[in-house]
Amino acid sequence: MNIQVEQPCPQCGGSVTLSVEDRLLTCPYCKVKSFLQVAGAFRYALPNRVTPDKQDRMLYVPYLRFKGNIFTVSEFGISYKVLDTTQDGCPHPGLPPSLGLRPQVMKLTRIHRQTRGRFLPLAVNIQHILKKAAMIQSLSRKEHAALYHRAYIGETLSYIYLPLFPREDRVFDAVLGKPLVNADAAALEALHSIQFNPSWQMKFLATLCPRCGWNLDGEGDCLVLTCSNCNTAWRIGKNGLRQTACTVFLGPPETALYLPFWRLNVHLAAVEIQSFADFIRRTNQPLVPRKAWEKQTMQFWIPAFKLRPKIFLRTAKQATVSQWRLTQEQQEKEMQVLPNMYPVTLPLSEAKQSLKVVLAESATNKRKIYPYLPALQPQVLSSSLVFLPFKDRQHDWVQIPGGTVIPKSVLYFGRSL
Repeated sequence: MNIQVEQPCPQCGGSVTLSVEDRLLTCPYCKVKSFLQVAGAFRYALPNRVTPDKQDRMLYVPYLRFKGNIFTVSEFGISYKVLDTTQDGCPHPGLPPSLGLRPQVMKLTRIHRQTRGRFLPLAVNIQHILKKAAMIQSLSRKEHAALYHRAYIGETLSYIYLPLFPREDRVFDAVLGKPLVNADAAALEALHSIQFNPSWQMKFLATLCPRCGWNLDGEGDCLVLTCSNCNTAWRIGKNGLRQTACTVFLGPPETALYLPFWRLNVHLAAVEIQSFADFIRRTNQPLVPRKAWEKQTMQFWIPAFKLRPKIFLRTAKQATVSQWRLTQEQQEKEMQVLPNMYPVTLPLSEAKQSLKVVLAESATNKRKIYPYLPALQPQVLSSSLVFLPFKDRQHDWVQIPGGTVIPKSVLYFGRSL
């Protein structure tokens, strides 16, 4: 779903239309860039028709929107789906079970401290909603297949509120201006509701480099900003911008694009993988482990950008298995801001969630890996952001020298996931 939201610029007040996936606001009027930060999920509301003098009586009903990839590892293999669904977060007789197409055809407004009215709290567990969404999509081909692992990767969770207006003995949908036929106004108003919680308030962070004060660069959906003055990378943290360890493998002159990957140094005790050689043996890769690999800490190379599930798994597996070619044939350099760097759109937390799925994808013998997944707790020793060079081969981007191939069309459509 292509959902848009109206957002006033914090600097000049100009109205800016953003995608709900955007985390960087660039005002077309004053040109000021601001990074959007909130504790927890972003919260939006459908536009209502209620006059300002009556909005204190508004009642907002929460619907939870999930957008992302769901991966399931069962005895029959790995299943995956791209899922974009909205489900009611406060079930009550007479209320719509979903918002239908309205979030797609209307510009949402952001909930903020000036929003008048009261809010019904979430009455269902978020994990229950996610599991329900996964079951709706029938991820497992076999109904009674043994489930080893399920992961939600590249997910976006947000609240979309439906505004209601109780009047006399009826409840009106404040978006359409029509009554809800089966809704009980007295029962609905008797439900516990709360005022705006200050922790929901979105904050704007100035996109100035904390080290040198230079303007940071990035696109609307990027999660890591770069400074071309002091060659540093910064991602959003709980207390503001936080520097991220970042390096680049400089490619040959024909390099057309640099794609970001999260490099995770990991120990997997349950499957006895500590070194890269352990990984090659345990997953039965068609490679003979070299002596140097015995001392090389196991590294997973996870795409730091969104891709369709099948390509995401294939790319992560190829980059992880072929990592030895990088250290052998290219030299790693300190962070340099280059003009052809692709934006980071997948956060580090999501990359960590994908480790067990990528391990399962890499295993040629399922019985050696799958049964251990439920108890497996990957120990991430360290992480860093690495940009790898890719050359242009007509319809594909081909990594140099690892050989990882990503179709151009898939990379393009990944921006809308």
